[in-house]
Amino acid sequence: MLIEVVKSKIHRVRVTGADLDYIGSITLDPELIEAASLVIGEKVQVVNINNGERLETYVIAGDRGSGEVTLNGPAARKVQKGDIVIVIGYALLEIEEAKKFSPAFIFPDEATNKLI
Repeated sequence: MLIEVVKSKIHRVRVTGADLDYIGSITLDPELIEAASLVIGEKVQVVNINNGERLETYVIAGDRGSGEVTLNGPAARKVQKGDIVIVIGYALLEIEEAKKFSPAFIFPDEATNKLI
């Protein structure tokens, strides 16, 4: 049997942009993507601390070192620039594997979205 577990978490980053006219997704600085063990195109959940909204989208890479966290397309209606969000990736694992699994949690600087 497979269970869904938290695989990756970017805890409390500041939204740097919301682009309604983009096709869709969340654009993240590649440094955040790599540190959280996310994959380009991976489905993620975005939880907005400011308004309680939760949404699902997929990851695309922005400019390295930029600290970018931009919600694109319809997701742009769920956030505002400056909101604090949590980005969560999940994985399906066998129960015994899940018991031994260690997720990648990162806690960037909220003001700059840079890794601490």
